[in-house]
Amino acid sequence: MRRALTLALALLGLPASALALEPFSAQYTADWQQVPVSGSAERQLEQAADGSWTLRFKASMLVAGISEESRFNYVSQRFVPLSYRFERSGLGKSKNIAHDFDWQSKLVTGNDRDHPVKLVLKSGLLDKSTYQLALQEDVAAGKQSMSYQVLDGDEIETYDFRVLGEEAVSTEAGQVDAIKVERVRDPTKSNRQTVLWFAKDWGHLLVRLHQVEKDGKEYRIMLKQGSVDGRAVQGK
Repeated sequence: MRRALTLALALLGLPASALALEPFSAQYTADWQQVPVSGSAERQLEQAADGSWTLRFKASMLVAGISEESRFNYVSQRFVPLSYRFERSGLGKSKNIAHDFDWQSKLVTGNDRDHPVKLVLKSGLLDKSTYQLALQEDVAAGKQSMSYQVLDGDEIETYDFRVLGEEAVSTEAGQVDAIKVERVRDPTKSNRQTVLWFAKDWGHLLVRLHQVEKDGKEYRIMLKQGSVDGRAVQGK
């Protein structure tokens, strides 16, 4: 369905990024280098009756857990964050972040690990979860390099990405053709690494992620099963 719509838009001279958002749900296997037992993760995008959207991510392994939720509006192919929540427990220090976006007052308020946050809102600002959807859409539109202004804790940072190419990814749902993308960081300032794979034929759903933290510890998730707009993901 999405490919047919993409072709129709191309014939009309419209960009593929003009496609509407598609709800999805995905389950993943999750591995932390510091925890010797595999865990699980899930990611879900759904639309509420009032038209707003919610993106949720949860990962758990033994006593460790991560929970992240963003609520936003999607207007004229633009993501407009409304609220962001993050909670981490069980791995070193716990971490809690809460951000609320007031676009009428042009302010974002909240807290980051008990430190108050209050910043002036500027058009185009994204939270640490919603930017992932913007990246997903830009990759689907064929962009090769992307840059986003993201509220990270109590600061606004620039997140840069570039497409590395195409790669087949073997998942429990079968082999999936994917586009490989990496986060671009200044190596003189950070040795963190983030690589993501988006499924070409399934709404550019995230199917794999590999992250190396600054202390060298690694974190991975791999698609187990998923659905896009009600269609079950089926690889080759």
